[in-house]
Amino acid sequence: MLKRAIIRIITGSVIGTGIFVSALPITGTILTSRAYAAVVTATDPLIEKQTYLQQIHIQDAWGVATGNNNLIIAMVDTGVDLTHPDLLPNLVDGANLLHPDELPLDDNGHGTNVAGVMAAAANNDRGGAGILWNAKLMPIKALEADGTGGEAKLGEGIKYAVDHGAKIVVLSLGLNKYSTYLSDIVQYAEDHDVLLVAATGNEGNRVKYPAAYPTVLAVGGMTADKKTDSRSNTGPELDLVAPWDVFTTSLGGGYEYKDGTSMAAPQVAAVAALAWSKYPSMKPYEIRNLLRQKTEPLSGSGWNPISGYGLLRADRVMNEPYSEDMYEPNNRKDQASPISASKMISATFQGGGDADWYSFNAPYNGNVNLLLQTEEGYEVTVNHIQTSGAAQSYTFQAGGKITLPVSKGTNYIQLQLKDRAFTGKLPYRLTTSFDIYKDEFEDNDRQYTAYVLPIRSQTITGTLHQMNDQDWFMLPVEQSGFLRLKLSVDTARIDPVLYVQKQGEKGVTYDLGGDGAVEVMPKTAVFPGNYYIRVSNVKEYTFPVTGEYKLTVEYEAHLIDPNEPNDKPYQATAIKPGAPYDGVIESVTDQDWFLLKINSESFADLHLSGIPENVRLTMTVYDSNLKQLATATNTPGATTTDLSGRWQAGSYYMKLTADKPFDYQMYSLTADVTPLLGGFTDIAGHWAANDILAAVKSNLIEGYSGYKFMPDRTITRAEAAAILVRGFKLTKQKYIGYTDLSANHWAYSFIAKAAQAGIVEGYPDQSFAPDSPVTRMEMTAMMARAMKLSGKQRGAAPFTDTDDNYWGTGVLKQMKAEGWVSGFPDGSFRPEQPATRAEFVTMLEDILN
Repeated sequence: MLKRAIIRIITGSVIGTGIFVSALPITGTILTSRAYAAVVTATDPLIEKQTYLQQIHIQDAWGVATGNNNLIIAMVDTGVDLTHPDLLPNLVDGANLLHPDELPLDDNGHGTNVAGVMAAAANNDRGGAGILWNAKLMPIKALEADGTGGEAKLGEGIKYAVDHGAKIVVLSLGLNKYSTYLSDIVQYAEDHDVLLVAATGNEGNRVKYPAAYPTVLAVGGMTADKKTDSRSNTGPELDLVAPWDVFTTSLGGGYEYKDGTSMAAPQVAAVAALAWSKYPSMKPYEIRNLLRQKTEPLSGSGWNPISGYGLLRADRVMNEPYSEDMYEPNNRKDQASPISASKMISATFQGGGDADWYSFNAPYNGNVNLLLQTEEGYEVTVNHIQTSGAAQSYTFQAGGKITLPVSKGTNYIQLQLKDRAFTGKLPYRLTTSFDIYKDEFEDNDRQYTAYVLPIRSQTITGTLHQMNDQDWFMLPVEQSGFLRLKLSVDTARIDPVLYVQKQGEKGVTYDLGGDGAVEVMPKTAVFPGNYYIRVSNVKEYTFPVTGEYKLTVEYEAHLIDPNEPNDKPYQATAIKPGAPYDGVIESVTDQDWFLLKINSESFADLHLSGIPENVRLTMTVYDSNLKQLATATNTPGATTTDLSGRWQAGSYYMKLTADKPFDYQMYSLTADVTPLLGGFTDIAGHWAANDILAAVKSNLIEGYSGYKFMPDRTITRAEAAAILVRGFKLTKQKYIGYTDLSANHWAYSFIAKAAQAGIVEGYPDQSFAPDSPVTRMEMTAMMARAMKLSGKQRGAAPFTDTDDNYWGTGVLKQMKAEGWVSGFPDGSFRPEQPATRAEFVTMLEDILN
């Protein structure tokens, strides 16, 4: 028996034994709104303890049938107490697969619990009553005394049941491993018209196998307040739920409280047996359909992954008519019936005009496979609408399979016969199965194709999407430090294994936990070299898994400060502008000193980056006499801080201190020094620098914050008016009433004075557009008006891109003739091109001087 591939019974804890629990007696009245048979009750002395029978409304079902001696129900389990007086009347010969020469005696108790839920004899003046008062219960012992067993014995047990006449097989056991062996056995049962009913499991995780196979009726557990128990496994394979807590038979002829999905599954199997007594010709897929359609929805309508189709209702199964298509009406997208992305359903086409819409929720990106089973010779069209809204159409034959690419979220499919003229009724079965996406790190299934991760702390998400998938990663460690790895998964179908190896050395495997566990490589010293990391499922779990893993890498480098010793001002590291200087703070008393020399008045920007998020790093600036000038500290959680200012020529010291030491990450200090000309960082070397300096000195124009003049920035109409008023010392102003210029505008008085002097004017729509750019022609016209030049009409057009029809040609003629303007080397003036601040002040300085 493989260490990992162990079948386990699915059971909860013993709630108590022989303790009276207050509950309503199982009695009731006939509901007038339903044509139900009369209520029938059992008289057993402990029946009041079986409150779960009320929850599934069995008393209303017993009016139709109380048992079924026409079929065999097999239990593949730990065996049965063969002498229990409440079970003995309903037992038939079974088998002990562990010890073939012995009887299938229960040495655990689980099988006896399951048997009592289904078929404890009723009205015999002892114990309680099973859902089936009379039955043929075949015990097949395939599990050990501790409730575990091999996958092979489980398959053998199912096949034995099928081959020996069983019609229903109850499987209150499971494992997280998918296998083709068990899948084939499950299909063998389906092919022989045998219904398999299995518990989903009690870990609050994904549905276990064999419940997760498409044709197995998967049963979860429900609490007394009609909610899925938090411990009940859920997911796309879930069919329905039944009560979690039961009172049932126990070893030694006794009775006890038990709980878990193990106790829910036999309730469904027993009701299926009752249903077959009413509908003996039904196929297993029809019985599944019947039980699903007669459930009591617990969360909205239709199917969902938490409660499936809802709560088992024996009364509805036995009293309400069967519908061949439980999903109707679903002829429109807005009527789409929710179904699972991993299960078999059955429905019918009511003629060629019947369009069946379904919706399913893809748990991840990936593919959904559709298998359609119906009579041969019929083609079906499939329209698929993805979560994104993208649509695509397909056609497949009966028995054919198509694969739909899906994105995470709700997808829609429409099924319809291609032959729209078909007038009959055509049953079909649709099986869906989901394949998860291939992660972004593939192809990395071999060490030599390992995906290279950046050497830093990070968390990545991946999938095991293919057979024997294993994902390799490589960390190129350049600096000694510490490494910690954590591998977690979101499904118990992955039993994660973490393997770590430094190139050239022996690797270490981390596999301490079981299915769904977290594997951790503790904080370990690492040294320069390539470290390979392999993520895989345990070797026995070879098939693709619908689920994701997260690999968390925590890396702390222990770095050496290249500037040490620099703990004192006289040891300060001289730095060059623009060059980065990296370091660490090795202790709470460590001080890192740097020296910056500035040759002329400059704007200096000191930038610290790479600060660890949990560290407060303080930068203090001193002059040559160690007089403190400024200080800056990063805000909590910030990894950068800056300190800038206008500094005169001289020597400046910078001291770095931190509230806690760090040697696993380097900070970086950079000093950007820009010489100032006239208090600006952006006019040195500019063609208009002298005119700009003169204009600034005369207070004709100002710069911007950050010691910027922005000489090549477009000048606005408001700025132009202000400069002209200052330059020509205009004092008189008139009232102006432009629609887009309030009296509170900063340039109102300047524009009013310029308008009084006839230098500027508004537009025909009574606007001024103060923030609109000034063109080169408008600039020239403003200057001409300020100088009282009206232009001249005689002479040729002065520039190649203007003619006598252009509105400003006269002004250009006079301004060029008098030497105030000149064009570009190609002979053009480009009159409609926006004028820059440099061009404007240069022309004004020429005129004023």
